[in-house]
Amino acid sequence: MNIRNARILVTGGSLGIGRATAQVLAEAGARVAITGRHEERLVKAATAMGAVPIVADAGNPRDIDRTFEEVRARLGGLDGLINNAGIGEFADLESVTFEEFEKVFRVNVYGAALMGARAASVFKAQKSHGHIVNIGSTAGLKGFAGGSVYVASKFALRGMTECWQAELRKHNIRVTLVAPSEVATAFGREDGKERTAPPNKLTSMEIAYAIKSVLELDDRAMIPELSVWATNPW
Repeated sequence: MNIRNARILVTGGSLGIGRATAQVLAEAGARVAITGRHEERLVKAATAMGAVPIVADAGNPRDIDRTFEEVRARLGGLDGLINNAGIGEFADLESVTFEEFEKVFRVNVYGAALMGARAASVFKAQKSHGHIVNIGSTAGLKGFAGGSVYVASKFALRGMTECWQAELRKHNIRVTLVAPSEVATAFGREDGKERTAPPNKLTSMEIAYAIKSVLELDDRAMIPELSVWATNPW
């Protein structure tokens, strides 16, 4: 994909990996739209990078429909979707509740699936190449104590990614899973304050540049899955 003038939607684009990715793509000349639930934070981020802000909850089907209506109206179409929005709940098995599973799966799995489905329909209607990048996690490769809810959602996203690859390749639509290991972001913080990464840990920018490199491949090529680890996190 030629990033310049490409129309790209980044969910969860006001903080962390989403914001860094949107910024890197906008600086490369892409026309970027970002979504987020908190209007003030979203508008501030969008203004700083020259992106289109769309206030939306990635786990709400009505908001997803409205997001694509706004993308069509304001960008005139779509070339890439970065399925980045995600939340987490962490508890030991005996403490896990149905509500925690439902809350996390609504965004990380159901919302991602609906976003992917809408993007695929747009790409097919345009009769053009398209690219979906799902932001997973190395937690979707190996579980850990207390991670039942979050890990299950990321394993599910990884499985869906493989299904979409099998379905969409014949339509010249690429689907990639990018799985970061631990990244210093505002993940899990209601105040939206970004964490500061120590020198040996990953930042959002490492993931943003990995996503950009995946998108920049010629449309004849695709990377099915890319894991990004800190070289020496100890």
